[in-house]
Amino acid sequence: MRIRRTTPRPARTGRARVIAVASGLLAASALAVTDAQAGAGTAAAPSAARLAAVSTAVESAGVAGTAWVVDRDTGTVVVTADSTVSAADIARIRREAGPHAIRVERTPGTFRTLISGGDAVYAQSWRCSAGFNVRKGSTYYFLTAGHCTEGKPQYYANSSRTTPIGPSTGTSFPGNDYGIVQYTNGSIAHPGEVNLYNGRSQRITGAGNATVGQNVQRSGSTTGLHGGKVTGLNATVNYGNGKIVRGLIKTNVCAEPGDSGGALFAGSTALGLTSGGSGNCRSGGTTFFQPVTKALSAYGVSIL
Repeated sequence: MRIRRTTPRPARTGRARVIAVASGLLAASALAVTDAQAGAGTAAAPSAARLAAVSTAVESAGVAGTAWVVDRDTGTVVVTADSTVSAADIARIRREAGPHAIRVERTPGTFRTLISGGDAVYAQSWRCSAGFNVRKGSTYYFLTAGHCTEGKPQYYANSSRTTPIGPSTGTSFPGNDYGIVQYTNGSIAHPGEVNLYNGRSQRITGAGNATVGQNVQRSGSTTGLHGGKVTGLNATVNYGNGKIVRGLIKTNVCAEPGDSGGALFAGSTALGLTSGGSGNCRSGGTTFFQPVTKALSAYGVSIL
């Protein structure tokens, strides 16, 4: 996996505003390559402690381009490997975790963070997506991905960077992947909506936790509105170079570079912020989202 910031491109909206946008990461239908030994021959389901130990062992293998999530229904840790992961890498993971404890899936492309999306917002040298507009008292902010707010850059509403939004005031990446930007330009509207890219928007009235199998949507300035399902919870992703993020929502929603930071939602409920993934909206892929409830709690803010 690698972190990739995309070349800035103009936002799709003509007026200076930042709308909370549902965005996902690169997602595609994963090509399952199931280990012949997966789940073989155990008389009883592994305990939660055992599965947690296996998950820790997978992380200790230190293989970039992998993500993993506990599947309690099958009693295994599902490891998703992108195109950069070799057979030797998989063998190393198996040695660390034990051959019967994991199931391996392959996904096309390369896991990476995707900077851009939603109603586009611009730092000095990259583009990201606004996630959800939030407030604390009379002060307004938007949430986005933590890899978008590294270094706490100033953000702008246009690609020429002549209309300032305000500064990044908080960031958490790696480990988590959320950040927050304050609105200091009073002329910029900040409604509590998600851009649906069909002339309509979705009002967001609250936040919640995703569930496996849930139908979700995300919106981004690169790829517009796309939908899919939640396929796992509490996933860990190794983006490489020590950039490991935990506690993510795993989905099959597609996205492309420029969608980072955008919002994942179900109806009027905010669920997540785009972190990263692999694939594209032509062939599909795997996308991961930072749960929005953790960011709301960390910054003491609420959905508008």
